[in-house]
Amino acid sequence: MNLPFAESFKIKVVEPIKRSSRTERLEWIKKANYNLFNLKSEQVFIDLLTDSGTGAMSHFQWSEMMLGDESYAGATSYYKMKNAIKNILGYDYFLPTHQGRAAENVLFSVMVKEGNIVPGNSHFDTTKGHIEFRKAKALDCTIDEAFDTSSEHPFKGNIDLAKLEAVLKNNPHEKVPFVIVTVTCNSSGGQPVSIKNMREVNALAKKYNKPVVYDAARFAENAYFIKIREKGYQDKSIKEIVKEMFHYADAMTMSSKKDAIVNMGGFIAMNDEALFKQATVFNIMFEGYITYGGMSGRDMNALAQGLDEGTEFSTLETRIEQVAYLGKRLTDFGIPIQMPYGGHAIFVDAKRFLPNLPKEHYVAQTLAIELFIESGVRGVEIGTLLADRDPDTRENRYPELEFLRLAIPRRVYTNNHMDVVAVALKNVWDRREKITSGYKILYEASIMRHFTVELEKI
Repeated sequence: MNLPFAESFKIKVVEPIKRSSRTERLEWIKKANYNLFNLKSEQVFIDLLTDSGTGAMSHFQWSEMMLGDESYAGATSYYKMKNAIKNILGYDYFLPTHQGRAAENVLFSVMVKEGNIVPGNSHFDTTKGHIEFRKAKALDCTIDEAFDTSSEHPFKGNIDLAKLEAVLKNNPHEKVPFVIVTVTCNSSGGQPVSIKNMREVNALAKKYNKPVVYDAARFAENAYFIKIREKGYQDKSIKEIVKEMFHYADAMTMSSKKDAIVNMGGFIAMNDEALFKQATVFNIMFEGYITYGGMSGRDMNALAQGLDEGTEFSTLETRIEQVAYLGKRLTDFGIPIQMPYGGHAIFVDAKRFLPNLPKEHYVAQTLAIELFIESGVRGVEIGTLLADRDPDTRENRYPELEFLRLAIPRRVYTNNHMDVVAVALKNVWDRREKITSGYKILYEASIMRHFTVELEKI
């Protein structure tokens, strides 16, 4: 008999969490203006809002934090991080930043100009926000299969080469500064990009003399899916696959709060010295000196260690198997989700869950609120609120996919917690016909509104 699957870690420190009553949750969500970001953490029983900065660090990482060098310039911690990036990702130059959106801010300050078009695979909120803030346009070139949540396509994060070439061919050269590839592709459901697609995108970009930039927050999870799904990679290590992945990118940004499993930190990396020197100007203005950016030495140490641990198969297998466990529970209940299961989260198809709710009622947000009221589980909307308004017409953009994302922190919850999430969502599923109205906006910011939006029940 084969031994059952078990986590590749044991638990050393625990943090208590508290249950609440339905009456309390109704009061709390109303006071939060029906925005789940406005809830206090102690009001949440199981927090699946994000996997960014919410993971549990290893004892090796905590040990590294005690060795942090807080020198303003030239700290040993900077060189630990530099060596890890060179050894694991292959880049000669890097700049530390306090998180991923800061890395985007620095790099895009160099590369994105007003009127530009930036093609890629389903840009995430901060990526699109930084592009549109500069009066440029983010253009989605994801394959069509990504928008069919029942399809089992193994690499739904792939870029459609015909769509991409149409953008590159039909626009003046100076209008398209680079091609961006998000690995894994969050907005399409934590779906991976194949090595074959990376290679083909790189070749197409080079044909038109365009650099390729990776949004690499979950690159290690992407490498895991390549190993188990793509022909010819089963016998390669995660680190070998990672090296090949980044061979096809000229530069990258990373929120290290995901696959490097730190609470805060990020970076930009590239092989172009001229681009590096341009970016240092903005890094010094926005973040800090080039050898610490927005990070402390102790966090750089933990990040360097996390890059190494996060690219080990056992770490990734434990993490992605738990995501699949929750996905299997939900599909067994008949709940519609993005298939196949993603790397960092389960994405519930809110349109199929609540088909009778008008799109103007913010379907995925309504479902997220119902789940919190039911159980104290906090997820997040990846739908119309996040898609924001068209910068020109100021009309709502209604995306093809309307998701409730259940993002699972790394090494934090057990499968018992996943069972609670699954049953809670099943209870909402069983009463879905009674959910006949959603919410309207009372207040919204001009960009990236979903973080601070205030809503009222219709």
